[in-house]
Amino acid sequence: MNKAVLFIFITLLIDITGIGLILPVLPDLIRSVSDTGLSDATRIGGFLLIAYAIPQFLCAPILGALSDRFGRRPILLLSLFGFGVDNLIMGFAPVLSWLFIGRIFAGVFGASISTGLAFIADISTPEKRAANFGMVGAAFGLGFILGPLIGGFLGEVGTRLPFFVAAGLSFANVIFGFFVLPESLKPENRRPFEWRRANPFGALIKVSRNRIVLGLIVAFLLSEIAHHAYQSTWTFYTIERFQFSSGTIGLSLGVFGLLYALVNGWLIRVVMPRVGPVNAVWLGLGFTMTAFLGLGLLNTEWLFWIMLLPAALGGFLTPAMQGIMANETPDNAQGELQGAIASLKGIGAILGPVMMTQLFAHFTADGSAMPLYLPGAPFLAGLALLVIALIPIVDALRRYRRLNDRGKEPVPDSGLSKRPH
Repeated sequence: MNKAVLFIFITLLIDITGIGLILPVLPDLIRSVSDTGLSDATRIGGFLLIAYAIPQFLCAPILGALSDRFGRRPILLLSLFGFGVDNLIMGFAPVLSWLFIGRIFAGVFGASISTGLAFIADISTPEKRAANFGMVGAAFGLGFILGPLIGGFLGEVGTRLPFFVAAGLSFANVIFGFFVLPESLKPENRRPFEWRRANPFGALIKVSRNRIVLGLIVAFLLSEIAHHAYQSTWTFYTIERFQFSSGTIGLSLGVFGLLYALVNGWLIRVVMPRVGPVNAVWLGLGFTMTAFLGLGLLNTEWLFWIMLLPAALGGFLTPAMQGIMANETPDNAQGELQGAIASLKGIGAILGPVMMTQLFAHFTADGSAMPLYLPGAPFLAGLALLVIALIPIVDALRRYRRLNDRGKEPVPDSGLSKRPH
């Protein structure tokens, strides 16, 4: 592994482990400060995700543009520090409003992943970008092995303890990055900061001038909303369907994290050079749709554990799409692209939690007017969104494959595309 990739991998691994620490205990913390049942806690959990997503949507392009101007390293360290402060606020929260304050603060500075991806884009050749983006997925996977397992254990000791441990990891990560993390953006590849390109709409419009990027951005947004079936309802789903304890929730996230790390850290690097990013998109999409269908309809615990495999193999999808978009973007606009992608994640994190948590609450609430008890409803909704995403994906990949089959060399233009479309 490239030394610089290893640095960013370790930095993101520590960051994501801190995120994973708090997941098994978040439902209990919400219930403890709001005195509600599980269905209502699910709704509150969705609104907490929105409280993070809205400021991230507004601020991620600004941080991305600043990283194109001043470099990746200072923005990454600032984001890690913000996450540590967020965890302290939530750990000390005496009332529900403190949780929202913490999430808003984290959203303002929530650019560690996007800046890390821009870092990787800076140091990767076009042929290796998708595989190196997979290392971020591997950091996610390993972080979700260590984080939830440790968080589930700590949660048995005290509901708030994982938040303080996560804060400590964040601040340790800032110190680690300050002394170890190099700067990836060369001075000649930096560009002036422009407010018109630093707002979410300006950044999205700019990167969308390329028809391939535009199609994949639409698909990426639909995929982000769909994946909130996992992110927004996993803990609530496993408690409702299988009566999992915080320890078992941590175990399930740890098993998924192990599989996801193997897919992104090893399998993608083996498979991607053989099949190419286009076929990798189709592989990831097919496995994700299989997982959503299974998790949406299953009613036995052993099938749940089996479905973790296709869910993890769906990890091909995001790095393959990101690799194609990065290859279509100039070197001095990689931060802008990743900021725009982070804004898409923000939009997805505004719409996804509302959609998925409300669906879950509606189909599981006591005395629900719905004729069907269906905890897996969010996963079936995610499947429907991916079916819709097939339309822009087919068009974008057809264009990308046609251009590559013709053997055209990248040609800079007035927008963000590396070649004319």
